Amino acid sequence: MPMLDKSCGMAEAIARIPDGASVMLGGFGVPGTPFCLIQELVRHGARDLTIIKNDSNEAGMGVDWLLQSGQVAKLITSHIGLNANAVRMMNAGALEVEFVAQGILAERIRSAGAGVMGFVTDIGVGTELAEGKQVVTVDGQTGVFEPSLRADFALLHAARADSFGNLGFAAAARNFSPLMGMAARHTIVEAEEVVPLGAIHPEDVHLPGPFVDDVIALPELPEVYGVVER
Repeated sequence: MPMLDKSCGMAEAIARIPDGASVMLGGFGVPGTPFCLIQELVRHGARDLTIIKNDSNEAGMGVDWLLQSGQVAKLITSHIGLNANAVRMMNAGALEVEFVAQGILAERIRSAGAGVMGFVTDIGVGTELAEGKQVVTVDGQTGVFEPSLRADFALLHAARADSFGNLGFAAAARNFSPLMGMAARHTIVEAEEVVPLGAIHPEDVHLPGPFVDDVIALPELPEVYGVVER
């Protein structure tokens, strides 16, 4: 039985995202951020989005493009300190921000992909992080229930993909991207290189194809993908 070819045009794939959708953005800071997909989402114009990413990128790139275009209603993230625009919008009440400790954020996404409702942890007990959360006792220990975090869409950047959607990520891009691909109802991937089915060794597949819906080959990488010089 032939494997499904999931190759797709970028505009066609992003056009599936409606107003009010929740969208996970892969990557770890700059590495692995799907900048081309984000640019297309800006062009597409979907509004009132909930964006989930480990950070808000820096001013003038990535998530900030969506903030500047007024498309984001809520941001779920670990920190926004590198993006003065995000800080300003939050303080002005123009952007709702839900801060989640980075390890908790990763585990909330991972548990969604695993198909469970959430998990219990003692991290944050007795602090502001636990305010408003369900407190439980397990084997005499107090913990808080952290619900799984799902999304309507995940936008990912892969170093390599095959036509079925088996993916390989480079370095730190692997931190959140596979988890998000499993936790989203629809996963859209931009890839630096799209190879024939079978060209990626099974041990080098970081996210299997069944979790991926659309694969877009990037003809070239814009300058924003380069290492940021300090």
